[in-house]
Amino acid sequence: MGNTYSRRAVIVGAGAVVAGTTVAACGEVARTAEPPPSGTPLGSKSAIPVGGGQILAESGVVVCQPQEGVFKAFSSVCTHRGCAVTSVGNGQITCDCHHSTFSMTDGSVTAGPAKQPLPEFRLKVDGDDIQAV
Repeated sequence: MGNTYSRRAVIVGAGAVVAGTTVAACGEVARTAEPPPSGTPLGSKSAIPVGGGQILAESGVVVCQPQEGVFKAFSSVCTHRGCAVTSVGNGQITCDCHHSTFSMTDGSVTAGPAKQPLPEFRLKVDGDDIQAV
């Protein structure tokens, strides 16, 4: 004969599975975009406003100009749950999935739930062109 389980045991077991799944879903997910290959065009200086930037979804990169003449590149993949960041402005990079914000100066978290900074990618400026390194 097979094992028999009480209704209570089945309900308690199912509740434990649901609770475990819920806790796991709330955890940090450290998915990021890979750095673009060296030489990949990342736009032009003239297209990146001071205090703002551009999201290059196809490259997985956000290019910012936190202050006049200083350009930074970060992963466009939020470190919280792997959503794509949605906007850049007022010195911040924003992910609207769960409302995390990051500093465009160094990629650090300025508001959670993300706990990890956006990875920074190397770039070079050649004239008006910005390229991955």
